[in-house]
Amino acid sequence: MKIKKKTIYIITSLIIVLSLVLSACSQQKNQASKNKETSIRIGTKDFTENLIVGELYALALEDAGYQVERVPNITGSVIHSSIVNQDIDMYPEYTGTGLLAILKLDLLTDPDEVYATVKEEYKKKFNLTWLEYSKANDGAGLVIRAEASEKLGIKTITDLQKHATELRFASQGEVDQRADGIPALEKVYGKLNWKSSKVYDNSLKYEVLKNNEADVAPAYTTEGQLVNKDQYILLEDDKQVWPPYNLAPVIRDEVLSAHPDIAEVINKISSALDTDTITALNAKVDVEQEEYEDVAKAFYESIQ
Repeated sequence: MKIKKKTIYIITSLIIVLSLVLSACSQQKNQASKNKETSIRIGTKDFTENLIVGELYALALEDAGYQVERVPNITGSVIHSSIVNQDIDMYPEYTGTGLLAILKLDLLTDPDEVYATVKEEYKKKFNLTWLEYSKANDGAGLVIRAEASEKLGIKTITDLQKHATELRFASQGEVDQRADGIPALEKVYGKLNWKSSKVYDNSLKYEVLKNNEADVAPAYTTEGQLVNKDQYILLEDDKQVWPPYNLAPVIRDEVLSAHPDIAEVINKISSALDTDTITALNAKVDVEQEEYEDVAKAFYESIQ
């Protein structure tokens, strides 16, 4: 009799476990089916890095069962209006841009503080959510020829200021006047008395450095040419004058509320990006002339 009861107990338990498994599978299937009915519009700005990251978001959402509408090459000055006006649902933004250009708040330099500020203010003012930010920082910087760096022992902007009188500066004109350009550096590091300073077009600066026509130039910290560390050295802003510009997804609250699983899907992309990684991805497009869609797809497959 005891054996019979034990057998019934085991069979009942198996039936319950099987029912739970089938229920879970059914829920996942229903969620995937629901996702397939939804199209998420991903906007991107009109430069390489933003296009690559937007494509990574698109690939991740498609893997999760969503339909995606890609809206590429939106001018940086209007992309915020595009998401506020519900023309797109999400896009990759930079924390420093949100703080200074959109919210027009005072400059902050701590990455966590900048992120917390933009996250809170975007939620209150625009009904937009900043998902987790990545370590990739596309901020302002100065690049120096590797030969000059080695000869004079220059690794930081403090080192640079001490040797400015021995260096030729390839200016872009505006950077000499902007409050957040050279003037901001000189307030903290001291006057940069260059040996010479000449204005060049931004697109020519790496050729100018390569041809030894200048020693130092303004740069953005994730430019693809910076992978050539035997030629170009990005100087450390050791006194943290410039604000951080960490990459992060911005999404409309309405869309995130309807599809909360998007946060986990996209946050996995952010966690895989840092400054060296995004610089290398930019290099494949801007230096090696690959298509950004191919670069994004190869990287996405590498992190699965």
